[in-house]
Amino acid sequence: MKSTAHDALISTLQARFAQHMHRHAGLSWDAVLSRLNSAPASLAVLQAMEDTGGEPDVIAHAGETGAVTFCDCSAESPMGRRSLCFDAAALAARKANKPAGSAMAMAQAMGIELLTQDQYRKLQALAPFDQKTSSWIATPDSIRALGGALFCDRRYEQVFVYHNGAESYYAGRGFRGLLRV
Repeated sequence: MKSTAHDALISTLQARFAQHMHRHAGLSWDAVLSRLNSAPASLAVLQAMEDTGGEPDVIAHAGETGAVTFCDCSAESPMGRRSLCFDAAALAARKANKPAGSAMAMAQAMGIELLTQDQYRKLQALAPFDQKTSSWIATPDSIRALGGALFCDRRYEQVFVYHNGAESYYAGRGFRGLLRV
């Protein structure tokens, strides 16, 4: 990553970190910066999260190891990651009107993981997200084997988990990811 792009990303992450201290109470920016400096490859991943509209921020830290977890904290499902079916098998199964790609493939290419249902609920405990959009989440193999996939959103002050055919895609459905550094 070029030094000016690196500096701009660090500045953006630091400002977001300071603006949303409730997401990472008890953690200092210096500790986060130290983790980032010790894992320089993570900056390219965070830049990809930022470039696709994810607005990554720290949502967890492991005090014993010092690891920090970044997650997409954009109010709605990241704009640059919408209109995707769930995975490569679902994309291959579509015969007509194929989406541009799949959530799982894009997440893998970016170097992030889709949130699990538990992680999604923990994120929603920090603030209301996906009040107008929805986000694919990691789906158990037993559901995926039957052709389905899971997604979540927040409506009526509640977090809902739904199912859909994995090959479906919608303009208002994307995915959120996380990165452990």
